[in-house]
Amino acid sequence: MFSKILIANRGEIACRVIETARKMGVATVAVYSDADARAKHVQMADEAVHIGASPVGESYLKGDRIIQAARDTGAQAIHPGYGFLSENPDFVDAVQAAGLTFIGPSADAIRAMGLKDAAKKLMEEAGVPVVPGYHGAEQDADFLAAEADKIGYPVLIKARAGGGGKGMRKIDTPAGFKAGLEGAQREGQASFGDAAVLIEKWITTPRHIEMQVFGDGTRAVHLFERDCSLQRRHQKVIEEAPAPGMTDEMRSAMGAAAVKAAEAIGYSGAGTIEFIVDGSDGLRPDGFWFMEMNTRLQVEHPVTEEITGIDLVEWQLRVASGEPLPAGQDDISITGHAFEARLYAEDASKGFLPATGRLGALQFPDGVRADSGVRAGDEITPFYDPMIAKLITHGPTREVALGQLRRALEQTVVAGSVTNLPFLAALTRHEGFAAGEVDTGLIERDQAALTAIPDAPADVVAIAAIAALGVANGQTGFTLWTPLTHSVTLDDRLVRVTVLGGGDFDVEIDVQNEGQGGQNVPIRGLVTTGSDIRYEGGSYRVACENDIVTVFDRAVPHVFTRIDPLSRAAEAGAGGDVLIAPMPGLIKVVNTEAGATVTQGDALIVMEAMKMEHTLTAPRDGIVAQLAAKPGGQVADGDVLLSLEPMEE
Repeated sequence: MFSKILIANRGEIACRVIETARKMGVATVAVYSDADARAKHVQMADEAVHIGASPVGESYLKGDRIIQAARDTGAQAIHPGYGFLSENPDFVDAVQAAGLTFIGPSADAIRAMGLKDAAKKLMEEAGVPVVPGYHGAEQDADFLAAEADKIGYPVLIKARAGGGGKGMRKIDTPAGFKAGLEGAQREGQASFGDAAVLIEKWITTPRHIEMQVFGDGTRAVHLFERDCSLQRRHQKVIEEAPAPGMTDEMRSAMGAAAVKAAEAIGYSGAGTIEFIVDGSDGLRPDGFWFMEMNTRLQVEHPVTEEITGIDLVEWQLRVASGEPLPAGQDDISITGHAFEARLYAEDASKGFLPATGRLGALQFPDGVRADSGVRAGDEITPFYDPMIAKLITHGPTREVALGQLRRALEQTVVAGSVTNLPFLAALTRHEGFAAGEVDTGLIERDQAALTAIPDAPADVVAIAAIAALGVANGQTGFTLWTPLTHSVTLDDRLVRVTVLGGGDFDVEIDVQNEGQGGQNVPIRGLVTTGSDIRYEGGSYRVACENDIVTVFDRAVPHVFTRIDPLSRAAEAGAGGDVLIAPMPGLIKVVNTEAGATVTQGDALIVMEAMKMEHTLTAPRDGIVAQLAAKPGGQVADGDVLLSLEPMEE
């Protein structure tokens, strides 16, 4: 066994590897960029080495610096985590050339599966079923359009070197093919340095079911399946194991195909064979097809660990150090059911737009596995994937495990950035999902209901006002016999709070400036314990930071800003008909010009941020008065990209 390893990654996966290494008595070396100087994984590791500036191209993708850090610290092996260099065969060759061990598969195995088109051809030769489509080398746009016509719409365009939903476009009609192809090519080039694509038939009722495999270079086993059908923008949201509706016959067929795929390339280490499954008529042994192989540990590996009781990172270290597979196929079994929910800094109501911000509060409930690479006070930056945590639950049945996940989400507190927490909780309450009726189109079909932002109930506003004024603990100042009344403006609402004493308050919401009263909300018997506020008839968790108050109503965070009334006059005339950058990023495409007439909803600008493309649309009808955005230009959060003026009557 190794005595010291270096982890060529950051965030949640780096912390996850460190935890198992500690358990095994293996010392760890972290690497970090400028943005991660005080990151959780840096402080958890035994040693840490700075490798460059914040952008990934200047730090976590610098293989030579990472290898030098391993040699300088005496590490014997490098664990790549997932993403970054984890599936880069040239990096594997360089690691081995430096006399170090790569904790993962061989460079040849990664190359064999690295390009989706070549991998599908290899799988066909190995007898593994493959999705119908075009997987050739010809990339002329007209030729690809003709191939899509042959396959029949809808089709899926996929960057051949892609992963994580990047470089993927579902195209419903020939009219949308050209724009979809160009977008997939741009993302493929930006994310993987390869613009080539393949085209596949879109399965009408698709399910995404994958098999966890593990090999030692000679033989392989599978550790059963995971269902990853709940996706948005082709990225997984909630995963579970085992798959709902899975039969013994289907599991046996998929497992055999997955092992055949792994052994065909002499696979060593943890890997995942991803299948697209036709779920229109139940799960059938003739209704699944190979999509791709991920030659690394997957983000969703914890659900497999929970149902098998196997630490996959421990297996990685043991096999990489020269040990044979720790168990045979007959030694591996399923116990219970597990779920994983990915908590992201993103705005589900705005097309899952990634977000940034400092986490003013971050708390997870006791008894729930929460794999996270950040803490309260940490910054979610635009440089990396905006994952905050993975919440994992395990129970004897699917119903119990799903109930545990629902409660875990409702008891999670995260403030300082918009997140997908309410969306995740809504998914756990979705009737179809609860019944096991899952497919990759579920979120898209019900997105409006799942991402709806409910109005804050009156008692939530009242609690926010009490918290904003700091009077929850009776710190009210001196008053003689009569109750003391305070006023506070929360966003656009003037709220009056009268402190009666003994934890009792009278709250008036939407008080008129002329002094007219608003809605009266009595709050009685209020007590606070840490972030918890309880009173007769209800309880909430509250996070306060500067002028921002967040009240958590189950999993729905209601965010209020305490407004200084004197600032309102200055803001009164500051508005304008402008399109602003929602986050820092790179302008990729500008589809308009100064003087052009645009219609509300027109796609005007495409920007790249957090490794994904985002289309910005016209906020209303008008004429482009000024255009500041240029292709190739870097923009900051809040930069004005263009302004509109009304069209002449």
